[in-house]
Amino acid sequence: MIVGYLNDSDATTGTIDKEGWLHTGDIDNDDELFIVDRLKELIKYKGFQVAPAELEAPLLNHPYISDAAVVPMKDEQAGEVPVAFVVRSNGSTITEDEVKEFITKQVIFYKRIKRVFFVDAIPRSPSGKIHRKDLRAKLADGFPN
Repeated sequence: MIVGYLNDSDATTGTIDKEGWLHTGDIDNDDELFIVDRLKELIKYKGFQVAPAELEAPLLNHPYISDAAVVPMKDEQAGEVPVAFVVRSNGSTITEDEVKEFITKQVIFYKRIKRVFFVDAIPRSPSGKIHRKDLRAKLADGFPN
């Protein structure tokens, strides 16, 4: 158990309640525990919830994609839409439409990727965790413009 976040009382208050219970943000399903994704990472598309990991898994299995991350992008009509940051495999010329079609064949309509941005690398921590806030910041700054 942790005492709190160093120099971040807001994060501590949002994670550890007054009784001392730790709220991890992990999602459970009925009476069994399946950690699917972090609650705070969910994409809210027109009231539907989309876990980025559900879209990243098939992307990472594509032979022309070496790395990928999915984050929400603000959308006037839907609230948020899933967008993918993709690193092409060496020599790959896969297009945005090909990536979107690949995912569309595997998921329900509300989980479809709306945009694909090709990047040289996905920002990650030393332990390999995706730095989604960096990708969301890129979008807020008008990436790829």
